[in-house]
Amino acid sequence: MNDVNASPQSRSNAATSNPAESFAVHPKVRNASSRGGATVYLALVVLALVWGYTWVTIKIATRDAAPLFVAGARLAIATAILFVVLAITRRSLRPTPFVPTLILGLLQTTGWTILQTLAVAHGVAGKSAVLGYTMPFWTALLAWPFLGERVAGLRWAALGLAAVGLACVVAPLDARSLGSDVLAVLAGVSWAAAAVYAKRLRARYDVELLSLTCWQLLWGTIPVVVLMLIFNAPIHWTASLIGVMLFMGAIGGSLGWFLWMFILSRLPAGVAGIASLATPVVSVLSAAIQLHEIPSPSELAGMVLIVVALIVNAITTPAVTSPSVQAEALVGE
Repeated sequence: MNDVNASPQSRSNAATSNPAESFAVHPKVRNASSRGGATVYLALVVLALVWGYTWVTIKIATRDAAPLFVAGARLAIATAILFVVLAITRRSLRPTPFVPTLILGLLQTTGWTILQTLAVAHGVAGKSAVLGYTMPFWTALLAWPFLGERVAGLRWAALGLAAVGLACVVAPLDARSLGSDVLAVLAGVSWAAAAVYAKRLRARYDVELLSLTCWQLLWGTIPVVVLMLIFNAPIHWTASLIGVMLFMGAIGGSLGWFLWMFILSRLPAGVAGIASLATPVVSVLSAAIQLHEIPSPSELAGMVLIVVALIVNAITTPAVTSPSVQAEALVGE
């Protein structure tokens, strides 16, 4: 689809429809999953495992390489693969509107990836994943002033649960973990800002989702790679480093994105979004098993509250806003 200014009617439709429209979540799919059958639920499980385990692989990679190298290399791999797929599928390689796409890339790709990687490198993988996944609550708060989407009803209860859970996770304040906790939360804020901005972008421009994803990924990757080259640090090349980098770039990045598109084409975005909340749970469990990162009772209680709040928020989010937020925002892990 060519990237042109949308008509007033198309802008209205883009503002209220699923931004994964290129992969057609038809209304009839909202009350049946016969098109996908068991395959779509298998895809959901695989996606949760892949995106959840990605947080563990970040921790493993940063043992042998600097966080900026880990962030830059994984993004470069994912970007290259997605552009190859864009060409193979004969989709337009015409760039999406530069300035809006650049802003989206800085928020979604640059901000999220750098903050996520630094948080895991200097903190705990599972805990960082849960804090990063507070993104929907920051989205709700940002969408109020910027999109006019008011928080109402049970969503206030979800925000309250999330606030209590966040307090349990970060308390008592520990100077050794406070920095990484703040970075993880800021990653969620950057992700949320990207989701809100993406919704405004797609309300104004008629762009295909895969093309937009590829170009924002490219523009967002360039600053990370530049920083990686400026702050060059020794790399301890090991088999594990090479393996996890390939996993993050090819599996966590590219395959994860295609699984998400397949899921959205078979299930309502709201249902898919709720199921994807298994990702931070997988992160906590896999980090406990492989990295021996065992949450304290207070942290565990807080994580449970946050996950419950995420589910309540996903269930109570109006259908006209939930798909756009989830489909645009869950491009990253």
